[in-house]
Amino acid sequence: MAAANVSVLKIDKVSSDGSLTFSLGGRLDSTTASQLEAEVKGGLSGVKDLAFDISALEFISSAGLRVLLMAQKTMNKQGNMVIRHPIPDVLKVFEVTGFSNILTIEK
Repeated sequence: MAAANVSVLKIDKVSSDGSLTFSLGGRLDSTTASQLEAEVKGGLSGVKDLAFDISALEFISSAGLRVLLMAQKTMNKQGNMVIRHPIPDVLKVFEVTGFSNILTIEK
């Protein structure tokens, strides 16, 4: 029997002087979105510049988009947020859903 598709999300955090960068890898979906949500909710106090480096993110679902939107709403009140280096498949999800019009995405 083949192993099921296991959802794994790797989250690395780097913080300095009001700046916070999350580097994400793997899959950001309904199984893993709560991990990122907990990290984001607990980590934005005092942050002026928030970045998500998603160059190693292979997949994003609506649950993942919801977490990014939540982060954007928080950062609208206290600073800036940027999404960096999405792979073409992930960028397409942002474009098809209209999130590329809501979020700042640096290719």
